[in-house]
Amino acid sequence: MEPQQRSPLLEVKGNIELKRPLVKAPSRLPLPGSRLKRGPDQMEDALEPKKKRTRGLGTATKFASSHPRAPALTTVPQTQGQISAPKVPKKTGPRCSTAVATVLKNQKSGPAVPAQKPCTAAAPPKLGVKKPSKRPAWDLKGQICDLNAELKCCREKTQTLDQENQQLRSQLQEAQQQATALGIERRTLEGELARVQAQAEQGQQELENLSTHVLELEERLGTQEGLVQELQKEQLGFQEERRRLATLLEEQERRLQASEAALSGSRAEVASLRQEAAAQAALLAERGERLHGLEMERRRLHNQLQELKGNIRVFCRVRPVLPGEPTPTPGFLLFPSGPGGPSDPPTHLSLFRSDERRGTLSGAPAPPTRHDFSFDRIFPPGSGQDEVFEEIAMLVQSALDGYPVCIFAYGQTGSGKTFTMEGGPGADPQEEGLIPRALRHLFSVAQELSSQGWTYSFVASYVEIYNETVRDLLATGTRKAQGGECEIRRAGPGSEELTVTNARYVPVSCEKEVEALLYLARQNRAVARTAQNERSSRSHSVFQLQISGEHAGRGLQCGAPLNLVDLAGSERLDPGLALGPEERERLRETQAINSSLSTLGLVIMALSNKESHVPYRNSKLTYLLQNSLGGSAKMLMFVNISPLEENVSESLNSLRFASKVNQCVIGTAQPNRK
Repeated sequence: MEPQQRSPLLEVKGNIELKRPLVKAPSRLPLPGSRLKRGPDQMEDALEPKKKRTRGLGTATKFASSHPRAPALTTVPQTQGQISAPKVPKKTGPRCSTAVATVLKNQKSGPAVPAQKPCTAAAPPKLGVKKPSKRPAWDLKGQICDLNAELKCCREKTQTLDQENQQLRSQLQEAQQQATALGIERRTLEGELARVQAQAEQGQQELENLSTHVLELEERLGTQEGLVQELQKEQLGFQEERRRLATLLEEQERRLQASEAALSGSRAEVASLRQEAAAQAALLAERGERLHGLEMERRRLHNQLQELKGNIRVFCRVRPVLPGEPTPTPGFLLFPSGPGGPSDPPTHLSLFRSDERRGTLSGAPAPPTRHDFSFDRIFPPGSGQDEVFEEIAMLVQSALDGYPVCIFAYGQTGSGKTFTMEGGPGADPQEEGLIPRALRHLFSVAQELSSQGWTYSFVASYVEIYNETVRDLLATGTRKAQGGECEIRRAGPGSEELTVTNARYVPVSCEKEVEALLYLARQNRAVARTAQNERSSRSHSVFQLQISGEHAGRGLQCGAPLNLVDLAGSERLDPGLALGPEERERLRETQAINSSLSTLGLVIMALSNKESHVPYRNSKLTYLLQNSLGGSAKMLMFVNISPLEENVSESLNSLRFASKVNQCVIGTAQPNRK
């Protein structure tokens, strides 16, 4: 069986109008030489045996009704026995549309093919007509009659279909001819379309080039317009500036005229002001001379006041009882009031010592022995650092006036010497020692004197004397690692000033620099554990501040050192001490400390007795401080004692040594001026 095909004309029309692939529709005409298609009832009859297929007229009518009349040309499908027409290629476009329109026009104008009526026996049965019942099996004659009638109807229908087939063949030939013509025309149109498309592409390219050129021109035009607008704005700004300058010029001309008018009046006023300024300058010079004279008088009176207090003064300070220490017996230390009553600062101290070895005839213990001492000032345990410094602030200021000043802190280990000089280990401002407070005071006074024409410079050094060896406490880096020995030498031939070789001399100008030096020196100082203190100073530390002042306007210069000395602990040797390696080292340290302290006492006594020879060189300490111990110097000694009864023996020794120093008198101090 050949496959069913549609008309080429319909394929072209569907390809053009619908623009989708051709869909083959199944044929609705009966095919010659093939079985007829059946409906549901016919399929049921086909399954029955042949002997039951004896149907009457109603069956033939039903068969004919299942095959309607052939449709018109536009819906005629190809049958299986027809010759397949060549397929027209599926092309779309303007030319194909023109060709299809031409074919449809020709087809419409052509003669219409009359439709053939099917056999009357094939007419569909009317509604409501009852189908004839099947004949019984024994009615063979009736069944034969039914088959003959059905055969007759089929023959009539076959003839009708043959006629329709002939008509369709003629129509197919015409359609094939039209398709051939349309193919030729299509190829012609395709060539023309390719040419038009090439022209269109060329025109499109030219259009794009022109559009690009137009955009460039528009961009250039926009740039030129922006430039023109900027120039216009600039022109407007220039015009506004010109008007403003013209207005300003007019105003300046008016002011110039007014100034010229006022100038003539001002010249006379200037002349009078010059005369007044000359008078003021003379008055200022006179007041400057008077102020300088007052400053010199202040220095003289200040020095006289310090001399009246004594060039060698001794203060006694009793430290408070620390946490963990036993509370002393009430009445162990007494501070009697001064002549003016309790309001006067105390200057006397009474210490009571009980001796268990002594007793009365009745066997009762002897009463405690009372020891009375008198000093320039006594600070009880409750005295603060600010109260202590307030008493020595005027003495520190004497160094700015050109007088050498030396302040000692003397006493046994653990009596508070280092706390008095350097302060506590924390950053509490209330615990600052004499060294940071003294330098702060000097910086403040020097700043005040700068308004009078004085300029001061300060150079600091910090050394320790350990076992009669001088060490630099400010050494850092390689100098500290090398540990070079320091020697005390004169600054130059014929010079009385002493200097320490291999020691750092650091210029200072603020408190922060001094704090850094104190921290470095505290880390480098030699300390060791003794029976009196967990962390004991085993060397003399000497903080020296060389002060240089100059009054450039009057050609005056002054200079003096300020020495703040923290002496090592003064303990007596214990003859019953076991001499191990560490104890022997402590023994050598104690011998060196006591030797230098004894030399200090001898030097002070020699100065007081006006002896011709003063043994400065017997100790490195006195040799380094000899320029601050002589007749032109001012000295102050703090004797620090412990409030504990267990330290009463060492406290008595310290108080007796301080009393001897307090009895010494040195000559009148002279300032170092040039």
